[in-house]
Amino acid sequence: MTWLSALAGRWVRRSRVKSPWLLHFDCGGCNGCDIEVLDALTPRHSAERFGVINVGDPRQADLLVVTGPANRRNAGVLRAVYEQMSEPKSVVAVGSCAAHGGIFRGAPNILGGVGTVVPVDVFVAGCPPPPHRILAGMIEAIGALAEVRPARAPNGGPGLPSLVTQAPDSGPGRDRWPPGSGRAAEAADARAE
Repeated sequence: MTWLSALAGRWVRRSRVKSPWLLHFDCGGCNGCDIEVLDALTPRHSAERFGVINVGDPRQADLLVVTGPANRRNAGVLRAVYEQMSEPKSVVAVGSCAAHGGIFRGAPNILGGVGTVVPVDVFVAGCPPPPHRILAGMIEAIGALAEVRPARAPNGGPGLPSLVTQAPDSGPGRDRWPPGSGRAAEAADARAE
Protein backbone atom coordinates (compact mmCIF):
# COMPACT_ATOMS: atom_id res chain seq x y z
CA MET A 1 0.00 0.00 0.00
CA THR A 2 2.91 2.41 0.54
CA TRP A 3 3.83 2.37 -3.16
CA LEU A 4 0.22 3.24 -3.99
CA SER A 5 0.20 6.22 -1.63
CA ALA A 6 3.59 7.37 -2.99
CA LEU A 7 2.22 7.12 -6.53
CA ALA A 8 -0.89 9.08 -5.55
CA GLY A 9 1.29 11.73 -3.85
CA ARG A 10 3.40 12.15 -6.99
CA TRP A 11 0.28 12.42 -9.13
CA VAL A 12 -1.20 15.11 -6.84
CA ARG A 13 2.06 17.15 -6.84
CA ARG A 14 2.30 16.90 -10.62
CA SER A 15 -1.33 17.94 -11.05
CA ARG A 16 -0.84 21.02 -8.87
CA VAL A 17 1.99 22.38 -10.96
CA LYS A 18 0.53 21.44 -14.36
CA SER A 19 -2.78 23.29 -14.05
CA PRO A 20 -2.56 26.26 -11.66
CA TRP A 21 -5.62 28.47 -11.49
CA LEU A 22 -5.13 32.11 -10.62
CA LEU A 23 -7.23 34.75 -8.99
CA HIS A 24 -6.45 38.35 -9.89
CA PHE A 25 -7.02 40.84 -7.04
CA ASP A 26 -6.71 44.60 -7.60
CA CYS A 27 -5.94 46.54 -4.43
CA GLY A 28 -6.26 49.88 -6.21
CA GLY A 29 -3.82 52.12 -7.96
CA CYS A 30 -3.61 53.27 -11.56
CA ASN A 31 -4.70 49.94 -13.14
CA GLY A 32 -1.63 49.85 -15.39
CA CYS A 33 -0.54 46.51 -13.92
CA ASP A 34 -4.07 45.12 -14.27
CA ILE A 35 -4.00 45.74 -18.01
CA GLU A 36 -0.63 44.00 -18.27
CA VAL A 37 -1.87 41.00 -16.22
CA LEU A 38 -4.84 40.64 -18.56
CA ASP A 39 -2.51 40.93 -21.56
CA ALA A 40 -0.39 38.11 -20.10
CA LEU A 41 -3.50 35.91 -20.10
CA THR A 42 -4.37 36.57 -23.75
CA PRO A 43 -3.44 34.19 -26.59
CA ARG A 44 -0.57 36.51 -27.56
CA HIS A 45 1.40 35.50 -24.46
CA SER A 46 -0.47 32.22 -23.98
CA ALA A 47 -0.49 31.62 -20.24
CA GLU A 48 -2.77 28.66 -20.91
CA ARG A 49 0.13 26.68 -22.37
CA PHE A 50 1.33 26.40 -18.75
CA GLY A 51 -2.16 25.48 -17.59
CA VAL A 52 -2.82 28.92 -16.06
CA ILE A 53 -6.51 29.77 -16.04
CA ASN A 54 -8.13 32.86 -14.51
CA VAL A 55 -10.94 32.02 -12.07
CA GLY A 56 -13.23 34.19 -10.00
CA ASP A 57 -13.52 32.11 -6.83
CA PRO A 58 -10.70 32.07 -4.25
CA ARG A 59 -11.68 28.56 -3.19
CA GLN A 60 -10.68 27.28 -6.63
CA ALA A 61 -7.50 29.34 -7.05
CA ASP A 62 -3.90 28.22 -6.54
CA LEU A 63 -2.17 31.53 -7.38
CA LEU A 64 -3.18 34.94 -6.04
CA VAL A 65 -1.96 37.69 -8.37
CA VAL A 66 -2.16 41.04 -6.58
CA THR A 67 -1.75 44.50 -8.11
CA GLY A 68 -1.77 47.90 -6.42
CA PRO A 69 -0.76 48.99 -2.92
CA ALA A 70 -2.30 47.63 0.25
CA ASN A 71 -4.45 50.24 1.94
CA ARG A 72 -6.56 50.45 5.07
CA ARG A 73 -9.80 49.89 3.17
CA ASN A 74 -8.89 46.68 1.31
CA ALA A 75 -6.42 45.02 3.70
CA GLY A 76 -9.15 42.98 5.41
CA VAL A 77 -10.64 41.89 2.09
CA LEU A 78 -7.23 40.85 0.73
CA ARG A 79 -6.51 38.85 3.90
CA ALA A 80 -9.96 37.18 3.70
CA VAL A 81 -9.44 36.23 0.04
CA TYR A 82 -6.01 34.78 0.89
CA GLU A 83 -7.42 32.75 3.78
CA GLN A 84 -10.21 31.34 1.59
CA MET A 85 -7.66 29.79 -0.77
CA SER A 86 -6.76 26.21 0.06
CA GLU A 87 -3.17 25.07 0.60
CA PRO A 88 -0.87 24.93 -1.24
CA LYS A 89 -1.12 28.47 -2.53
CA SER A 90 1.23 31.13 -3.86
CA VAL A 91 1.03 34.91 -3.99
CA VAL A 92 2.51 37.02 -6.80
CA ALA A 93 2.82 40.79 -6.20
CA VAL A 94 2.83 42.58 -9.57
CA GLY A 95 4.34 46.04 -9.93
CA SER A 96 6.10 48.49 -7.68
CA CYS A 97 2.87 49.48 -5.90
CA ALA A 98 2.26 45.89 -4.81
CA ALA A 99 5.90 45.56 -3.73
CA HIS A 100 6.36 48.69 -1.61
CA GLY A 101 3.53 51.15 -2.28
CA GLY A 102 5.03 52.69 -5.41
CA ILE A 103 3.94 56.23 -6.21
CA PHE A 104 1.30 56.02 -3.47
CA ARG A 105 3.90 55.36 -0.76
CA GLY A 106 3.59 57.89 2.05
CA ALA A 107 -0.13 58.55 1.55
CA PRO A 108 -2.04 58.38 4.85
CA ASN A 109 -4.27 55.45 3.82
CA ILE A 110 -1.48 53.31 2.26
CA LEU A 111 -0.04 50.49 4.37
CA GLY A 112 2.72 49.75 1.83
CA GLY A 113 3.15 46.67 -0.31
CA VAL A 114 0.81 43.70 -0.14
CA GLY A 115 3.51 41.79 1.75
CA THR A 116 2.42 43.68 4.86
CA VAL A 117 -0.97 41.93 4.66
CA VAL A 118 -0.30 38.50 3.10
CA PRO A 119 2.88 36.46 2.58
CA VAL A 120 4.24 37.01 -0.93
CA ASP A 121 6.23 34.38 -2.82
CA VAL A 122 7.22 36.33 -5.95
CA PHE A 123 7.62 40.06 -6.56
CA VAL A 124 7.44 41.17 -10.20
CA ALA A 125 9.26 44.49 -10.57
CA GLY A 126 8.19 47.27 -12.89
CA CYS A 127 5.71 50.11 -13.23
CA PRO A 128 3.96 48.44 -14.97
CA PRO A 129 5.91 45.27 -15.70
CA PRO A 130 5.56 43.84 -19.21
CA PRO A 131 3.37 40.76 -19.70
CA HIS A 132 6.30 38.39 -20.31
CA ARG A 133 7.79 39.33 -16.92
CA ILE A 134 4.42 38.80 -15.20
CA LEU A 135 4.13 35.40 -16.85
CA ALA A 136 7.66 34.53 -15.67
CA GLY A 137 6.65 35.50 -12.11
CA MET A 138 3.59 33.25 -12.30
CA ILE A 139 5.73 30.35 -13.53
CA GLU A 140 8.21 30.93 -10.69
CA ALA A 141 5.36 30.87 -8.16
CA ILE A 142 4.05 27.57 -9.56
CA GLY A 143 7.08 25.80 -8.06
CA ALA A 144 5.79 26.54 -4.57
CA LEU A 145 2.61 24.59 -5.30
CA ALA A 146 4.35 21.20 -5.38
CA GLU A 147 4.36 20.77 -1.60
CA VAL A 148 2.01 21.79 1.17
CA ARG A 149 3.74 24.43 3.27
CA PRO A 150 3.05 25.42 6.87
CA ALA A 151 1.05 28.57 7.57
CA ARG A 152 3.06 31.70 6.87
CA ALA A 153 2.94 35.22 8.22
CA PRO A 154 3.08 38.36 6.07
CA ASN A 155 6.68 38.93 5.05
CA GLY A 156 6.79 42.62 4.18
CA GLY A 157 8.34 43.24 0.82
CA PRO A 158 11.58 43.53 -1.06
CA GLY A 159 11.93 47.20 -0.17
CA LEU A 160 12.61 50.10 -2.46
CA PRO A 161 16.39 49.69 -2.97
CA SER A 162 16.13 46.14 -4.32
CA LEU A 163 13.67 47.25 -7.00
CA VAL A 164 15.48 50.45 -7.93
CA THR A 165 18.77 48.71 -8.69
CA GLN A 166 17.26 46.40 -11.31
CA ALA A 167 17.88 47.39 -14.91
CA PRO A 168 14.88 48.74 -16.77
CA ASP A 169 13.34 46.36 -19.27
CA SER A 170 14.45 46.89 -22.85
CA GLY A 171 11.46 48.03 -24.78
CA PRO A 172 10.11 51.09 -26.49
CA GLY A 173 10.81 54.16 -24.40
CA ARG A 174 12.81 52.26 -21.78
CA ASP A 175 16.45 52.72 -20.89
CA ARG A 176 19.02 50.00 -21.62
CA TRP A 177 21.61 50.34 -18.88
CA PRO A 178 23.18 47.21 -17.38
CA PRO A 179 22.46 46.41 -13.74
CA GLY A 180 25.10 47.60 -11.34
CA SER A 181 26.20 50.47 -13.57
CA GLY A 182 24.63 53.04 -11.29
CA ARG A 183 22.81 54.59 -14.25
CA ALA A 184 19.83 52.24 -13.83
CA ALA A 185 19.40 53.44 -10.24
CA GLU A 186 19.69 57.07 -11.36
CA ALA A 187 17.05 56.56 -14.04
CA ALA A 188 14.71 54.82 -11.61
CA ASP A 189 15.18 57.60 -9.05
CA ALA A 190 14.41 60.20 -11.72
CA ARG A 191 11.22 58.35 -12.69
CA ALA A 192 10.17 58.05 -9.02
CA GLU A 193 10.34 61.81 -8.46
